[in-house]
Amino acid sequence: MTTAQLDAFFKSVLDIEGFSSIDDSQNGIQIDNDGSAVRKIAFGVDAALETFEQAAVMGAGMLFVHHGLFWGTPLRVAGNLRRRIKFLLDNNICLYGVHLPLDQHPVLGNNAVLAQLLGLENIQPFGSYHGRKIGYKGTFPKPVKIDDAVKKISFVNRPPLSVFPFGKSECANAAVVSGGAADNANEAIEEGIDLFVTGESRHSIYHKCLEEKLNMISGGHYSTEVWGVQAVMRHCISGLGIDAEFIDIPTGL
Repeated sequence: MTTAQLDAFFKSVLDIEGFSSIDDSQNGIQIDNDGSAVRKIAFGVDAALETFEQAAVMGAGMLFVHHGLFWGTPLRVAGNLRRRIKFLLDNNICLYGVHLPLDQHPVLGNNAVLAQLLGLENIQPFGSYHGRKIGYKGTFPKPVKIDDAVKKISFVNRPPLSVFPFGKSECANAAVVSGGAADNANEAIEEGIDLFVTGESRHSIYHKCLEEKLNMISGGHYSTEVWGVQAVMRHCISGLGIDAEFIDIPTGL
């Protein structure tokens, strides 16, 4: 398939245009190829040289990532950015980035998949970001201990960055916003959530969570954002019949 055809496919699945006014990421094609057909797509979390190198080794013509190269601010194409772009051009790899639309998608998104892994029911949108809710909340069919919740969302048995068991020993409900969404703990407190799951914690919300008795799991920015990338990959394989492979490069953060 051409990159234009793949772009149309991704835009038919993910609400890329709908987030254009609030997402600084340049969602969609960030670096195009020379027009050659793409026979394999690599999927990864971060647009980094290490990811590019692995994509080239596996013969991918496109790399789909959650964290792209461009975030709304004009950049000088020099230094490390130049090296990254040159590698993609030299290896004829199209870079495709999808940020908030991949967090928010109700089926394939990072937060939807995490909610499914936790076993939540009665799922509803949660986690406001510039007027859009990109996360999800729901109830457990029966109360869940925090340690059991940790096991459900651990990626290839990687432990979370931190666990704050400040609230109930067993949780009746939970809310999820992947990545760097520690401030949404305030929203979880306001809505009476027992367990809040995100990627990164933040010093500024620690004592409020403690005093308000909110349980929180900081699963890791990377580890909470592999899920949407992999879900879209599986959707491409089943929907397009195209060869695809996930590149796992954990940062431990």
